[in-house]
Amino acid sequence: MSKFMSAKEAVKLIKDGDSIAVSGNGGGIMEPDALFEALEDRFLDEGSPGNLTLTHSAGIGDKDRGGISRFAYEGMVKRVVGGHWGWSPKMQQMANDNKIEAYNLPQGIIALQYREIAAKRVGVVTQTGLKTFVDPRVSGGKLNDVTKEDLVELVTMDGQEWLRYKTYPVTVALIRGSIGDEEGNISLAYEPAYLEALAIAQAVHNCGGIVICQVKYAAKAGSLDPKDVRIPGILVDAVVVHPGQMQTIEGEYDPALTGDVRMPVESMVPMPLDQRKVVARRAAMELSKGSVINLGFGMPDGVARVAAEEGIEGYVKMTIEQGIIGGVPAGGAIFGVAYNSESMIDGPSQFDFYSGGGLDMTCLGLAQADSHGNVNVSRFGPTIAGCGGFIDISQTAKKCVFCGTFTAGGLKTEIKDGKLEILQEGKHKKFLKDVEHITFSGDYARETGQSVLYVTERAVFEMTEEGLVLKEIAPGVNLEKDILGQMDFVPLMPREPQLMDERIFMTGPMGLDR
Repeated sequence: MSKFMSAKEAVKLIKDGDSIAVSGNGGGIMEPDALFEALEDRFLDEGSPGNLTLTHSAGIGDKDRGGISRFAYEGMVKRVVGGHWGWSPKMQQMANDNKIEAYNLPQGIIALQYREIAAKRVGVVTQTGLKTFVDPRVSGGKLNDVTKEDLVELVTMDGQEWLRYKTYPVTVALIRGSIGDEEGNISLAYEPAYLEALAIAQAVHNCGGIVICQVKYAAKAGSLDPKDVRIPGILVDAVVVHPGQMQTIEGEYDPALTGDVRMPVESMVPMPLDQRKVVARRAAMELSKGSVINLGFGMPDGVARVAAEEGIEGYVKMTIEQGIIGGVPAGGAIFGVAYNSESMIDGPSQFDFYSGGGLDMTCLGLAQADSHGNVNVSRFGPTIAGCGGFIDISQTAKKCVFCGTFTAGGLKTEIKDGKLEILQEGKHKKFLKDVEHITFSGDYARETGQSVLYVTERAVFEMTEEGLVLKEIAPGVNLEKDILGQMDFVPLMPREPQLMDERIFMTGPMGLDR
């Protein structure tokens, strides 16, 4: 009996009070957008289904009506457990207004929870998150006053502290693939990442729930190569064909994102020599041949561009948490995929690799830092950005390089004659006495002996046992006015800071391949 049905028919299977787990990532990656829209339409027409629990590991949306914003109605959801919230200001507002119970948990933890739910285990037991905001001694990942239930528990085993992230039932899966057959077998052949679609399907199926998968193409039963079937039909209850499905928001299909062709790296447009490139260049100087690295969203993705320009992308293995290994990670809105990747694995497996210390180095964003070495990228007043994979990655990589501008809000600089000039200072200081939200714990990093750098366009800091040491300053900046005058604390300076490498501020390649 065929499992094909319309989106409208499929969402009719969802009941009041269901617990929905969804696949997806910013940029429309693996997002079952037609299912989200159909469910929104049903709620607006019928007022049902309501009282839902929504779980998503990554940011999903367009900062407007798309993604999880289609669930952002009073009465539609009662609880949201999200790894990243930044793509949905509407859902953020509901959390800030106490209209929903709201949690922010690490992306990798949520991805791994699906496997624990499927196997009927008691939760994810890990040290990931200790001494950050998800530690129950801080906030346990709770985002507002109406969120009461503890989803994170501190436990002691073998004389060490651990966190147990509790599992809970998930009864509906809204996931995506490329091709589905009549028996529900799903190929992800044209998807640029696999994420945790399989783990979600297994979790929901084993909870006795309904698995609904959106695809672009329909196939006859038996016509799919079994090696291409990433989600077996025994897990899938409904297949919805959406011919308008886009690979990402940037296009219907780019074969370089799936490994079907290899894009010439030299065809990538070089980055202009600006403050973003300065930070990326200085971070790239920390790369070592043969290392396995992770690049985060935002300014860190410029490191991939610099590596390509310098011809060293083949000297290191760049990875991203969505399950991509090798190649050159894409930047901007479609962060989470890569050109010319060597391997694509499921997201939970990638986080297993990260959690076990597989990364030699990571380059991650820097929104706020303080004198203790703590970093915040997850919450700023009413803005709930969410941690995404930041905690999973930053706490387990052998070396962390945090990348960002020195100030925020209107910063304008010029690079001229090998020097950096501050034309207009940013309105907001980023080096504070205390960060608003602890997404990275300096204390935990010191306990584990982690190497940590903080790279900006005008200064480089290193974390030590005593605190943050100012190591380098850019040529052309004034130490007192442009650095110390724009910080809320005085960094350690056991010796006079040296100048940042002059090649960073020059046009043309730096010669990193040598």
